[in-house]
Amino acid sequence: MKANYLPAIVEFYKYLSLGLSKSADQIPPLLLRLILAYEFWEAGVMKYGGKNWFNNLSFSLPFNLFSNDVLWFMSTWVEIIGALALVLGFGTRIFSLLLIVLTIVAIQTVHWSSDWTSLAELWQGYAISDKGYGNYKLPLLYLIMFMPLLFGGAGRWSLDYLVNKYYT
Repeated sequence: MKANYLPAIVEFYKYLSLGLSKSADQIPPLLLRLILAYEFWEAGVMKYGGKNWFNNLSFSLPFNLFSNDVLWFMSTWVEIIGALALVLGFGTRIFSLLLIVLTIVAIQTVHWSSDWTSLAELWQGYAISDKGYGNYKLPLLYLIMFMPLLFGGAGRWSLDYLVNKYYT
């Protein structure tokens, strides 16, 4: 007689799916917050202790209305405070939006190739290292990683969750 394992496999899958679904609002947002916080903390601290290299850049509207020193100061502190807020899960949607804007400006100003003449050349900029066609892969991945935080919030393991639970 042939054993039929399919019902047992289906039941195991249902059990596993239910268990994973129960932690969907806890673990994934926490991990996204922590890795993004680490990356932006590292960038902010590097700016804080380093020399302003924004003086070599040209920003577009509305950012060109500010001096490069002001932009350096603002980006440094948005990255540092934003990273701390992400770790705590405090104001996550607001700081995600601010860091998204900062990342878009960084892509446009630093990571996007200004010399591409075809979509094939532009696609070559989807890279971690710059070989003359830009290097927008990592910042683009950050933008995508921010989307669940922007639209879904910080998750259950956050100050945002506690504030919403106890003060609304």
